[in-house]
Amino acid sequence: MELTPNGYQIQGVNLLDVAKQFDSPLYVYDADKIIDQYQQLSGAFSGIKMRVKYACKALTNISVLKVLRKEGAGLDTVSIQEVMIGLEAGFQPEEILYTPNCVSFEEIQMAVEIGVQINIDNLSILEQFGNKYGSSVPCCIRLNPHIMAGGHAHLSVGHIDSKFGISYYQVPHVVRIVKTTGIRVNGLHMHTGSDILDSGVFLAGAQILFNVAKEFPDLEFMDFGSGFKVGYREGDVTTNVSDLGEKISERFKEFCNEYGKELELWFEPGKFIVSESGYFLVKSNVIKQTTSTVFVGVDSGQNHLIRPMLYDAYHHITNISNPDGTQRVYSIVGYICETDTLGYDRLLNEVREGDILAIHNAGAYGFAMSSNYNSRYRPAEVMIYKGEAHLIRKRETFEDLIRNQIVLEL
Repeated sequence: MELTPNGYQIQGVNLLDVAKQFDSPLYVYDADKIIDQYQQLSGAFSGIKMRVKYACKALTNISVLKVLRKEGAGLDTVSIQEVMIGLEAGFQPEEILYTPNCVSFEEIQMAVEIGVQINIDNLSILEQFGNKYGSSVPCCIRLNPHIMAGGHAHLSVGHIDSKFGISYYQVPHVVRIVKTTGIRVNGLHMHTGSDILDSGVFLAGAQILFNVAKEFPDLEFMDFGSGFKVGYREGDVTTNVSDLGEKISERFKEFCNEYGKELELWFEPGKFIVSESGYFLVKSNVIKQTTSTVFVGVDSGQNHLIRPMLYDAYHHITNISNPDGTQRVYSIVGYICETDTLGYDRLLNEVREGDILAIHNAGAYGFAMSSNYNSRYRPAEVMIYKGEAHLIRKRETFEDLIRNQIVLEL
């Protein structure tokens, strides 16, 4: 999004015109930014076979998936429903990684029938998998490296108390199951958390996988997960993917020489790919002044963007209706019957009732975590693609809200 003499625009498309055409609240995605982020990451590695598996839990809109598939991305999924959405978007089963957590073995079987790459993070499921399929279906094993990393406790998934992955201390048990049941392990996986700045975190986890790899002679790939830090505030330090790519590429080539064959290296970014592409447009309903605070009450809330409440996440906010207005301090709050504050004490160009505010970094875990709390409708989604605004999800209606209810006759 850039400020031009004609207002705030994406690819030459005026965002106020988009809000007028499609109404608010509204998620808007810049396809060029998604493509740029993908290409930046995929181009940072040299001399190795690196594949990007987009973690679609961040944003599952089929049109977004189609853009990434066209660029050459694969898909990382965490549920059978995400697998089905990926197929709907045109991904082939072999392009999809399925990494569930705490699901039933029946769901694992469904994924096997579809033909996606299975990733297992539980000893019990691994044993059932081996007894059922033996060597006929390969699988990847997700290890927990016991590395604390991430910008929030809810986002750190590789530490010793995490529910994710099989502890690397349990590798001897994994090996027993594999040898006893004949499982063909074709990949090793780890994911330590989100908002990781230091390439050393990836290298430390990588070394753990390298050490374990000698137990599994049939590996075809290693998956280092993701967690790249994107900027939310002006001046935020972000993950240097060029430095990461250089260091990881060098070490991975050394490992492949030691292992005796060239493997593929996978990463599964979600937020890094789509976060900065997204803007959430909301309208100012009321300006409410109390004894200590001036509130801007908008036509949305935690039902549409829960990250500020759930993760204490900061999202920059811009008044795109009044770019030249005098700057004043506001707290931006929602219309939900909760304390759903989207931004405390923000310096914004003067906000008037009816102004459109753009909430930045809304591409990842915005719509994907939205709900119908307070019986509100979920918003529409628009993608700016090749200089045009395209509606890629309709706004919900009352019929959508009650569609699956069965009314008891009293």
